[in-house]
Amino acid sequence: MTSPSQPSPLVRTAAGADAAPIAALLGRAFDDDPVWCWLLPDEASRVRRLAGLFEVLLRRVHLRHGATEATGRDGGTEAAALWDPPGHWRVPVRLQAAQAVPLLRILGTRVPITLRTLGEIERHHPREPHWYLSVLGTDPPAQGNGLGGALLRSRLDRCDAEGLPAYLESSKERNVPYYERFGFRVTRELALPGRGCPPVWLMWRDSGQGG
Repeated sequence: MTSPSQPSPLVRTAAGADAAPIAALLGRAFDDDPVWCWLLPDEASRVRRLAGLFEVLLRRVHLRHGATEATGRDGGTEAAALWDPPGHWRVPVRLQAAQAVPLLRILGTRVPITLRTLGEIERHHPREPHWYLSVLGTDPPAQGNGLGGALLRSRLDRCDAEGLPAYLESSKERNVPYYERFGFRVTRELALPGRGCPPVWLMWRDSGQGG
């Protein structure tokens, strides 16, 4: 959390020039994520692969919505939230096709299991209009400085003003209480296909829940 003597981190809308640094910090942030550890078991290449994957998703999916936000201490890029507006959480077929070659290059033989796992998560995505928090991550050295909270409040305040709910999937059980402090509640613990794959927690937030 930010102390009373510290100003709130400045949150800004990310642009194309931010894709590489955001992807790099997210790669490091998700290096210990249970689901991604299961999907990408090679520790030596995981951060590199994740960074490559996030850069593809940023450039081809999220940045075009104008809703990805970044923040950091002293104006740096140390945390990011990848939001999709209502009605835009599903990746169009043409974009899925365009990602096929980059994903094969990044994920290699893990493409089938990764797509199957992500597809199962998508199958349970709510259909009613909402803002979707696809990814939230803070570079490990910068964690504990209120950056993730600043990013959440930035979008959730606007959700409340517009009367719109929000949705996310948490792949870390220990993050569930954190999101609950911002008004999210668990709607389901979703078991995923594949022997030993960890679950994810589907979380929904009605507008006006504070936090």
